[in-house]
Amino acid sequence: LRIKAPVFVARQLVKHKFMPWNEVSRRYVDDEPEFYCPDYWRKRADNVKQGSSEETILWPNLSWNNATRSLEDYKKALEDGVCPEMARMLLPQSMMTSWWWSGTLGAYCDMLKLRLDPHTQKESRIVAEKVKEIIEPLFPVSVPALLGVK
Repeated sequence: LRIKAPVFVARQLVKHKFMPWNEVSRRYVDDEPEFYCPDYWRKRADNVKQGSSEETILWPNLSWNNATRSLEDYKKALEDGVCPEMARMLLPQSMMTSWWWSGTLGAYCDMLKLRLDPHTQKESRIVAEKVKEIIEPLFPVSVPALLGVK
């Protein structure tokens, strides 16, 4: 599957065993970086060590200001002759990345079991939901069975 998500989500999802990963690198890509900027911010969950609640908080969208400044610095570095593999260090974790993700049906379902859990970070859960939407129609009996769904 070809997946596109913010870097901070990709770093969570790359951890799944038996799922080879081929990420697009900024070393050889000259297209304009894209950034993930949330429409709203979620509050921290009171009942779990990690994660968030569904309650939102009004908070200034500083991520867009930071992304814009980082993009300016990145472009300036390239203009000044800094190599792309180093200039990319200036880009924030909210930058979108994409990768080819392959694995067995069992490996995908193991990932889905973890990432569809309500305690999973919402942005990672969204990716898992989209993966499930793709693979379940292809394997309508196997996916529910591997996920333990009747």
